[in-house]
Amino acid sequence: MLGAESLLRTLVANGVDICFMNPGTSEMQFVAALDRVPGMRGVLCLFEGVCSGAADGYARMAGRPAATLLHLGPGLANGLSNFHNARKARSPIVSIVGEHSTQHLEHDAPLSADVEAFARPVSDDIIYLRRAADMGIAAAKTIEAARRPPGQVSMLIVPADYSWSEAGEPGPVIPGPCRATPPAAGIEEAARLIRSRKNVGIILSGTALHGRGLQAAGRLAAATGVRVFANRNAGRMESGRGRFQPERVPYFPEAALATLAGLQHLLLVESKAPVSFFGYPEQPSLMAPADCKLHVVAGLEEDGTAVLETLVEMCGAQGSTAAARSAPAATLPGPGPLTLPALAQAVGALLPEHAIVSDEMVSSGEPVWNRLLCAAPHDHLPVAGGSIGQGLPVAVGAAIACPDRKVVALEADGSGMYTLQSLWTMARESLDVTTVIFANHRYRILDVEMRRTGANGFGPLADAMIGIGRPDIDWVKLSEGLGVPAVRATTTEAFATEFGRAVRERGPRLIEAALPA
Repeated sequence: MLGAESLLRTLVANGVDICFMNPGTSEMQFVAALDRVPGMRGVLCLFEGVCSGAADGYARMAGRPAATLLHLGPGLANGLSNFHNARKARSPIVSIVGEHSTQHLEHDAPLSADVEAFARPVSDDIIYLRRAADMGIAAAKTIEAARRPPGQVSMLIVPADYSWSEAGEPGPVIPGPCRATPPAAGIEEAARLIRSRKNVGIILSGTALHGRGLQAAGRLAAATGVRVFANRNAGRMESGRGRFQPERVPYFPEAALATLAGLQHLLLVESKAPVSFFGYPEQPSLMAPADCKLHVVAGLEEDGTAVLETLVEMCGAQGSTAAARSAPAATLPGPGPLTLPALAQAVGALLPEHAIVSDEMVSSGEPVWNRLLCAAPHDHLPVAGGSIGQGLPVAVGAAIACPDRKVVALEADGSGMYTLQSLWTMARESLDVTTVIFANHRYRILDVEMRRTGANGFGPLADAMIGIGRPDIDWVKLSEGLGVPAVRATTTEAFATEFGRAVRERGPRLIEAALPA
């Protein structure tokens, strides 16, 4: 069996049956093998950052890895930004990167690069294939590493000649991963602190922010009064009315410090300590009070859900009901020019049940987030690593992972330009994604950060580096050119009408929401 076929069969046997790819010459054997190996769905993306972001979105919703197929070092480099986000989201991804054939490497051809050096910042496990005969085993080890809790981007670098050489049988089927239970002493101490009611908080991330973990945290809060917080950059969080909703740690340090003020103990469940997104003059980096003691109750790789359910028992909260957010009947905004508050109200009112929200709104995020808290139950996928260009590709991956659920991409116009090629993949794959572009023709968040960092550079030259008008980007033409039907909304009524229609109908749609600059 040729190496490419052995690789493909190992992937499929281990449940890795989606591959987001942008292949080149060194990967042609893998592409050809798609017609010989049943069970693998290849999804073509027109930029490697779409491949990596889509694999991230798929993993967040499916709970298992997809593969990416990238071309040599430069192809991997193009995908690094969204691999960074995937690493922060703890998404399992199997990344296959082609390499020059072994006899060609010594000649330093134009595309030669140190592929392992490119891979190292986003992956702890990198396998450089040294023999064709090791293909199956190497592929299985790469899958195992990707799935190891809490999940990671695992790299397999494959020289081209090992794909066209005899490689033997596929690799073995790897047992599913299992999260470890933390030591009992730490859980017992956490229960004692919660029962003491001495200004104790819990911060959740990872798997603790959905399903049974979130329910258990809600019972603890209802029975004991312990404050429960959510890491705002966790890869996935269940939200919406009728669900228990932890307080999200605010973005800016002043608000975060005020929110966490007075806490004497902060219990970390699959979460790191809360830190400011950036360092600012005369502001601390750690958002917990200086005298607050931090306790790791469940590490990133451990079973936070099991810990929370054990704490429910130890604190006598089994009979409690998690306090769920109630909301009045959804109402649409009144008529008038389209504003951010009106847009937020319309999205909150019209979001369908069990939607998946891919959130890259940046400066527009907080007003919409507050409305989403009272929207229909949904899953929220934020920018986990802060590297923009994630929102549209993550929506692609989420739509492929959950084809029976509506995906809504809430996307800033500046960050949307990083990976607008995602729209083409949405059209080609007929994905059920409604995209809303927040078009204010400006990197609005940088207006805020200019002041916060003390730069105060609002002269004409600095302003030209923040505005993205002159010329204004025409998202309707861009979207239609990539195959996705699109409209522009300039009034509240038009936006509500178009958004309501888009979420009722299947298939990709885009709405450019024309907001004040």
